[in-house]
Amino acid sequence: MKIKTLLMGALASTALAPMAMAERGSDGNVSIIYWQAPSILNPYLSAGTKDVESSSLVLEPLGRYDETGALVPFLATEIPTLENGGVSEDLTTITWKLKPDLLWSDGTAVTSADVVFTAEYCMHPEGGCAQAAKFEGVSKVEALDDMTVKVTFVEPKPNPYGPFMGAQSPIIQAAQFADCLGPKAPECTEANFNPIGTGPFVVDEFKPNDVITMSANQNYRDPDKPAFATLTFKGGGDATAAGRAVMETGEYDYAWNLQLAPEVISKMAEAGKGTPVSAFGTLVERIEINMTDPSPDLPDDERATAKHPHPILSDRAVREALSMAIDRDLLVEIGYGQAGRATCNMVPAPAMYASDNTDCLKQDIAAANQMLDDAGWVKGADGIRTKDGMRLSLLYQTSTNAVRQDFQALIKQWWSEIGVETELRNISGSVFFGGDPGSPDTFQKFYADVEMYANNFDGTDPENYLAQRTCDKMPRPESQWQGENINRFCDPAYDELIAELGRTGEMEKRSEIAKKLNDMLTKDSYSILPLVDRGRVSAHSNSLGGVILNVWDSELWNVADWYRLEDS
Repeated sequence: MKIKTLLMGALASTALAPMAMAERGSDGNVSIIYWQAPSILNPYLSAGTKDVESSSLVLEPLGRYDETGALVPFLATEIPTLENGGVSEDLTTITWKLKPDLLWSDGTAVTSADVVFTAEYCMHPEGGCAQAAKFEGVSKVEALDDMTVKVTFVEPKPNPYGPFMGAQSPIIQAAQFADCLGPKAPECTEANFNPIGTGPFVVDEFKPNDVITMSANQNYRDPDKPAFATLTFKGGGDATAAGRAVMETGEYDYAWNLQLAPEVISKMAEAGKGTPVSAFGTLVERIEINMTDPSPDLPDDERATAKHPHPILSDRAVREALSMAIDRDLLVEIGYGQAGRATCNMVPAPAMYASDNTDCLKQDIAAANQMLDDAGWVKGADGIRTKDGMRLSLLYQTSTNAVRQDFQALIKQWWSEIGVETELRNISGSVFFGGDPGSPDTFQKFYADVEMYANNFDGTDPENYLAQRTCDKMPRPESQWQGENINRFCDPAYDELIAELGRTGEMEKRSEIAKKLNDMLTKDSYSILPLVDRGRVSAHSNSLGGVILNVWDSELWNVADWYRLEDS
């Protein structure tokens, strides 16, 4: 029986946005505001969306995903497939060819050596790479010549589009990062803050957690792009201020991630300066349950690590009861309106990969109380439960944002109704989603019992995203606290199923496996409590042309095609 694979008919269209309306640099300055400020310009050292997307202005991958989720070449001449010979018949290799005459922004040539080095950088055994799942199953990456790179997998890989695809896996310059391998990676401040890239802009000055100033890359491969001579990237503040800065005052041209109540966005748009844009992708607001003990009483090298299971949340009954107490429909109503949908899935889309799990959608306080009673958690005179001398008391953290603080307040109330004491904490998004291994407040370090945030994955296939949850990808001291398995979930059966997904090409079978993996994280283990399938909502000024909202890659994926409308 002939195996169907992801590779047959993989799209490699080169059609992107409309051509810029003027020659390079003729449209002055474009200003972008992300209310979560970037803390680093190296996506291999941060899983924060703000850092990945700001980096994408400078650093580019071999291929990207367009606004439909189709694969499109960027630094490569084409997307390798079975049909064009770029993917081997046995599915164990993928061969990429670089576009000719590519230059780094410093004027030196881009070669296959840079691509090979990028893999070595992320796969270094003594380092911590925030995007390690992109290289799942890779055995080696080699240069066949100056323009050709071959990736070899340990076993047949029907979906070989992990390495070097999308904003999370760009190419970095070997010369700049040569002395930054392994444990030295976080120490290379100059390279991490001012990367040399191939993108449409170069960094002039980077002030972490504040402002990035950029100018047009004079060595960019299209001589007519970008249309803007300079770019200002402002970070910090809050979503309300960002929305107003585009839609009410016109101070900025583009505002990202307007996590605001729908009526607030509609009111802003009435001012007539800007337009909100939205689309559903794979962005899920969720609560992560810490499976390890974050107690400050533990030594620094043992706190929030696999050495110590969580003394309360290791009890599955507690985790399930926490989920049962939540009214997800009400969260959607107060937080997102039509831009949100209640969900029980970590992977809500595409439809073929979305589990039919709906168990969490009905709030049931009575059943949650009964479950905790049966598990031996007894309510005291103050209404808070205890068991074996432990008080059911949790620290619940998230980033600072009006919608998230509303969610925290509601969830705290619901949890109090089942005998849970909850302390709330919110942290600046610039810090919470930053990659500083020295900070105690990052979502990777997870010095709390539960935490809430949202993220998504490049493209339309969830393999690499689900692979983030294998045992080896826990953030830990020896990885400089990098790693995508944020809650330290570890199940050998899950790891085995990830390996099976990696070698499965038949689409129905892939769908079945992906759904099982999703369910293992959610309704089977309750280590992740999905809340809301969030539509991506951003806004651009009415004078900015060429913007195409993309929920499958960086929102700034086609910034080279942006331009100032003539009648503005």
